[in-house]
Amino acid sequence: MNSSISTHRHGVKTVIVPAAGMGTRFLPATKTVPKELLPVVDTPGIELIAEEANALGATRLAVIVAPNKQEVMRHFEQFPNLVETLTARGKFEQVEKVQRAGKLMTPVAVEQARPLGLGHAVGLAESVLDDDEDVVAVMLPDDLVLPMGVVEKMAAVRAELGGSVLCAVEVPRDEVFNYGVFDIAEIPADCDLPAERVKRVVGMVEKPDPADAPSTLVATGRYLLDRGIFDALRRIEPGKGGEIQLTDAIELMIREGHPVHIVVHEGKRHDLGNPAGYIPACVDFGLSHPTYGPGLKRAITAILAEHVVDDEIESARSPEPAALR
Repeated sequence: MNSSISTHRHGVKTVIVPAAGMGTRFLPATKTVPKELLPVVDTPGIELIAEEANALGATRLAVIVAPNKQEVMRHFEQFPNLVETLTARGKFEQVEKVQRAGKLMTPVAVEQARPLGLGHAVGLAESVLDDDEDVVAVMLPDDLVLPMGVVEKMAAVRAELGGSVLCAVEVPRDEVFNYGVFDIAEIPADCDLPAERVKRVVGMVEKPDPADAPSTLVATGRYLLDRGIFDALRRIEPGKGGEIQLTDAIELMIREGHPVHIVVHEGKRHDLGNPAGYIPACVDFGLSHPTYGPGLKRAITAILAEHVVDDEIESARSPEPAALR
């Protein structure tokens, strides 16, 4: 890619998208369909990521794929026979849907032979960067962060404070053990940024006990990383299972004085990486859809009413606990 970094309004040319996972939580569907292609209503998760990357002003999607998982890349192809058939039938709206992904971004496949951790996956993408790129974005397709636009806010923080910027969300304290948790400090008082939404990171703790967590702000799948992350990844030791962890490399950069900040996201996050998060995401998107929304709302209302009745019947059938008789 020969376009100058100066033509990218936020200085971000490449977005790294780790997509080499096996998708075991979605079996048996993912025996043949990568989880990144599972539709949220009618749009695959990987295309939603491409849309977000396009809005950031990036032009290259570095997709980390497993050797047997090239179907993700096919989604960005042109499908001329399908386009020709749809055009002949006057289905122009469908033609736009077929062509949309390929128009959003230029995808580049980066093969990860073995699953050796998120840090390892991110490190592989260095090979496709141009010399003028001093920052990269990482977007995890499992995380759907709404409304879109948080990475642009992160870019504004980087422009003001330099270094690397991560996205954070606040969770209940009893849930922090599921996440990487930020140890934070305040930004300078004279900084022209909202202090309640921008914090300096002084450390990260991976999946702590709730009582030991330094905050309730946790990492979600959006990173804006200084190019120095690749050097840090080369210098850290593998962790559990021989995996290279991105968190460890960020921790190393913090210890060495590299500025790292977070933007606390004010919207929603859906976890597309497991059915318990994927189903609500589909419902949320479906209810907002101009075509499907009204009918889906009626259907969900009716289904919920049925379940309430079933629960009441089941409750009436259940014997009264002995302690209450």
